Amino acid sequence: MLISHPTQGLHGTIELPGDKSISHRAVILGSLADGESVIHHLLEGEDVLKTVGAFRAMGVDARRDESGAWRIRGVGLDGLSEPLDVLDMGNSGTAMRLLAGLLAGQPFFSVLTGDESLRGRPMGRVALPLARMGARILGRDANRFAPLAIQGSDLTGIDYISPVASAQVKTAVLFAGLTASGRTTVTEPALSRDHTERMLTAFGVPVERQGLSVAVTGHSRLKGLEMTVPGDVSSAAFPMVAALLAPGSEVTLKGVGVNPTRTGLLELLLAMGADITVSNPRDAGGEPVADLVVRHSRLKGIEVPPEVVPRAIDEFPVFALAAACAEGETVVTGAEELRVKESDRIRAIALGLGAQGARIEELADGMRVTGRPEGLEGGGVAEAFGDHRVAMTLMVAGMAARAPVRVTGKANIETSFPGFASLMNGLGGRIGQDEQGERR
Repeated sequence: MLISHPTQGLHGTIELPGDKSISHRAVILGSLADGESVIHHLLEGEDVLKTVGAFRAMGVDARRDESGAWRIRGVGLDGLSEPLDVLDMGNSGTAMRLLAGLLAGQPFFSVLTGDESLRGRPMGRVALPLARMGARILGRDANRFAPLAIQGSDLTGIDYISPVASAQVKTAVLFAGLTASGRTTVTEPALSRDHTERMLTAFGVPVERQGLSVAVTGHSRLKGLEMTVPGDVSSAAFPMVAALLAPGSEVTLKGVGVNPTRTGLLELLLAMGADITVSNPRDAGGEPVADLVVRHSRLKGIEVPPEVVPRAIDEFPVFALAAACAEGETVVTGAEELRVKESDRIRAIALGLGAQGARIEELADGMRVTGRPEGLEGGGVAEAFGDHRVAMTLMVAGMAARAPVRVTGKANIETSFPGFASLMNGLGGRIGQDEQGERR
C-alpha cells in the first residue's frame, strides 16, 4: 500500500523522463532503419523496455552505452527474424497495437501477448483495418483480444477512414503501410498525436499530410539517426497539477515536449486560470520542447471542448483532480476512450477521488465534477485498479488533501514514470510505502 501525505508547498527544478510515445516509436523505427541510430533520453520504463526486448528477440542489437544513450543497429525493413518465442508486451497497449501493424507485413509467424489488463483491452480496432490490407491475425473473441497470432502476409495499401481519433490505430496502419504495396492513407475524425508522422519524416520516409489525412508509400527506406527524446508531457502532468494545488508552490519543468497534438491538458489548465509560463521554446528531434514554470493557482471549472479531448486523453485522471479542487463545475464528454485504457479510468477516478471527498458524477462518455475549492479531505483508501495513471493521480491527491491518501492494488507506476515517488519527494512531497497499512 502506498501513502501520500499533505504538502504545503513544492519547489525546485526537475527534468522529466523521456516521452513514452516517442520512445516506443524511436525503438521501432531505429530497428527498421538502415544503419545505427543513437537515442538519447529514452524512457527506460517497463513498457518501452518490452518493446526493446521484442526487437532483440527479432535479431536487433539494441543496447545502452556508457553515456546512457541507446544504440540501435537497424536491420532494415526486411531484416527482422522470426522470434523463437511469444512476444510479451506486458502492460503496453501502444507496443502491442504498433507491433501488430508492423508484424502483419513481415514474412514470418509471431504471437503477441501481455498481462491480464492488456489481454482485456480492445485490439479489434487495429485488427480490422489490417485485415483489409490482407493481414492474417487471429485473436480471442473474434480477433478482438490478445493473444494475437500473426502470420505475416503480402499487404496492399488502403484508404482507411478511422472511426476514432487514435494515434495507435493510425500508427498501426501506417507501419503496415511501410511494407505494403502502393499507398496507405489514414483519415481521422479529429487530429490525434502526430509523433509517428514526425518521426517517419526524421527517419527519411516521405509522409504526405493533408488536413486530417496522412499517407505513406510502401517500401520507403529508413535511415538511422541521432535524436533526443523530449520530456514526457503526460508525466509532467502530475508535478504540474501538484504545484497548482499545493499552496506556495513554484516548480520548473525542464525540456517538456509541447507538441500541439499533446498539449490539451496545458490548454485546459490555462483555461481554468492556471499560472503556467512556457519559456525557452526549442526543437529536439523534430519535436517542439519548452520549459514550464508552474505556480500555485486558484482554478475555475470549465466545460471541456470536445476537440481537445483526443489531445488530453492520457491526462484526464489528473485533470479530474484539478477539477475536483476548482471553483464551480467541470464537464467532460466525448471521452469514452477512457473506459478502455489500463482500467476503466472514468470509474476508477470517480471511485478513487470520491473516497477522498471529491464530487464526481460518472457519465457514459466522461464525467461531471463539482469542485471543492477548499480542497479534498483525504484520509481514505483508494484502489488503483492496476493503472499507473490512476495511482499517480491519487498520490497527487494526497499531497493536496487535508489528510493522507492511501492507495492499494497493483499500481504499475514504473511502466511509464520510473522514479515518480523520488522525483515528487525531491520537490517537497512525502510519498512512500505504508507499512502500517499493509499489516492491517
